[in-house]
Amino acid sequence: MTLLPAASLRRRLLLWLLVSTAVIGVVALVDTYNEAVTTANNVSDRVLAGSALAIAERVVVTENGTLEVDIPYVALEMLTSAAQDRVFYRVDGPPGRFITGYQTLPTIAEMGGRSIGFADATFRGEPIRIAVLQRSASTGINSVPFAVTVAETTIARRQLTQTILLRSALRLAMMIAGAAAIVWIAVTVSLRPLYRLGDAIAERSPNDLHPIEQRAPSEVQGLVDTVNSFMVRLQSALDALRHFSGNASHQLRTPLAIIRTQLALAGRAATLEEAQEAARKGDAAVAHAERILAQLLLMAKIDAAGSNEPQTLAAIDIAALAQQLTADRVPAAAEAGIDLGYEGDGPAFARVEPLLFGELLRNLVENAIAYAGRGAEVTVSVRQGRDAVRLTVEDNGPGIPPERRTLARQRFARGEHRDAPGMGLGLPIVEEIAALFDAAMTLESGPACRGLRVAIRFSAAG
Repeated sequence: MTLLPAASLRRRLLLWLLVSTAVIGVVALVDTYNEAVTTANNVSDRVLAGSALAIAERVVVTENGTLEVDIPYVALEMLTSAAQDRVFYRVDGPPGRFITGYQTLPTIAEMGGRSIGFADATFRGEPIRIAVLQRSASTGINSVPFAVTVAETTIARRQLTQTILLRSALRLAMMIAGAAAIVWIAVTVSLRPLYRLGDAIAERSPNDLHPIEQRAPSEVQGLVDTVNSFMVRLQSALDALRHFSGNASHQLRTPLAIIRTQLALAGRAATLEEAQEAARKGDAAVAHAERILAQLLLMAKIDAAGSNEPQTLAAIDIAALAQQLTADRVPAAAEAGIDLGYEGDGPAFARVEPLLFGELLRNLVENAIAYAGRGAEVTVSVRQGRDAVRLTVEDNGPGIPPERRTLARQRFARGEHRDAPGMGLGLPIVEEIAALFDAAMTLESGPACRGLRVAIRFSAAG
């Protein structure tokens, strides 16, 4: 399976920034456009209103009661713009009688009580903005109402709106470009600790699995801690592999040499009895090598279990399990001349892994059978206390002197029992399995200060 190249974090951040600011920018430009249209209309409407007012001031009543107006062209010049807008006007008297100007120019029929009004319309095919001012001319006796309509094309206001919108868009584009540059620089600077972390790892020797001490941002510290935890577990696994390889090569050398010797003797044997004796010794050496390999593999399994993350163990009735395991070892004990028995007063629950607990008890029983001597008694018992469960295996054999009990806890320590089967891993295996269950192992003297009592204290399962 081919993995696609990972996207750049810098490009991702820039993409998110550009997309988000573009969306916000479009919304802002729409709002700016509406504001620009409103602003342009307000400015133009004030000029239109001023022009209409200037024309209205020149409307007078003649002697015969009619209205006439002298258009002040300065009022129309007020509307002159660089955009060359065209200006139109009309003056209407009562009741809607046209007086002067562009007669077809649209006006506002209903003012709704207002004195001045504004509207958009079309005149001669062009959009226009109109202002209508309603006033009255006095005759001294009564007042004659009239309306002044002024209009101009919308070229100037459209240009003003476009100018405001364009400048807003340019400012927004400059802001986005500046923000993108700042983000690019900030991300580059912020990623430098990661680059230094990568360089520190790349420069390491493959055998150097010590925790990384390179400083990293708080957002990345969790990743560094995870890598450090993985390196610790990997170091433990490699140490266990090296221990297994070294121990296997050392401990299996003697049985293999015995096997080769016995095979050579069998090949040179003059009689069948000599060949059978050599084969028997070779078979015993193979069995011894199998026991050594089984214990080495068990030690490797314990080392691996200890280097993994702790797991939640189920509550097991170790009293019933110990009784069954003891019963399974009775035939082997009887063959060795050992009286093996079990004592217990009911169920006792502790949090253990059944297979490893079985290995723990099997090693204790086999140690007792191997070292107690013929005619000895070995008793397995499980007792439930208030907050603990106590497993004991005791015998009335020669035991271990108090001054040598610390040495007996070490791997491959045989003490005075060098002729006994095994290779000094029984008690270390028991203690290391017990540690996996947060249990403690103690070595004590047996009954009447004879033999050995091995006690394992487990926390009681609630």
